[in-house]
Amino acid sequence: MTSPTTPDHWANTLTQILDATCEDKNQRFPIDVPSLAKMYSQQRYPQDPITLVKGGNLDDFEGALRKAPSGKKGWGILYNEELGSSGRINFTLAHEFGHYLLHRKKYPNGIQCSEEDMVRWDSEYGKMEHEANRFAACLLMPLNDFRKQISPNTKPDISTLSQCADRYEVSLIAATLRWLEFTERRAVLVISRDGFILWARSSDSALKSGAYFKTSGRPPIEVPDKSLSMTASIDPGANSIAAHPSGVWLQEACEEHSLISNQYELAFSLLHLPEKQSCHDFEPEEEETVADRIQRLHGLR
Repeated sequence: MTSPTTPDHWANTLTQILDATCEDKNQRFPIDVPSLAKMYSQQRYPQDPITLVKGGNLDDFEGALRKAPSGKKGWGILYNEELGSSGRINFTLAHEFGHYLLHRKKYPNGIQCSEEDMVRWDSEYGKMEHEANRFAACLLMPLNDFRKQISPNTKPDISTLSQCADRYEVSLIAATLRWLEFTERRAVLVISRDGFILWARSSDSALKSGAYFKTSGRPPIEVPDKSLSMTASIDPGANSIAAHPSGVWLQEACEEHSLISNQYELAFSLLHLPEKQSCHDFEPEEEETVADRIQRLHGLR
């Protein structure tokens, strides 16, 4: 049997299996990653399966794929018990399962994944992390189901996106990034801390129209004083909405949906922009995809 070779192909293969074998469609999500990893690896690679999935003290590592001790066969998936949220743990498990399917033969001694490793895009190891992230996003949040929850032309609020995050047992940021991949609307996600933008992600239609923030390799960008994320009256955990005129966030009006997380010391701002004809002459710089960002900076639930 020929094995898939890309993260998307692997995720699509497993999605088709889960869709076909799940008798109760109400139980299709969230995916039980430990059970799936053990069952599928045992069936496909009986001489080299995943035999252990557990939490532990991994210090600065998010998760790890480790070879079984000498004299035993198989692999173990470990996650850091200090991660806290179930969504973050679930994504880590899927990420390590991706490493097993895609990279275990190239790294026979195992793989450990930290936040720093997730952003080393100039190295071979960084590209490997990207592939595991991509697999996890596609497996946990297949677009055929996500589009049923939020249609491509719908303008969701934070509550709607949070419901999707709960459905797939991922973080709010992970769910929003996945939504940005398929939405037809112009929208921008901005994640900030201490009054500065950490990173931002635009939908394709927003990016093509010039609505984006350049954050890679540039000085930090201050969050606008008049934005919701800089308004002291916002209660942590509260979902707030405000309409802004041109010049607050971008050189056009927008609607900001904001959420402040005390746990992760982050401000989440989703900017919905009015529909606008794309600028065909605009050539955006290359940006990271949804899977690139999730493992490092997701965590709002």
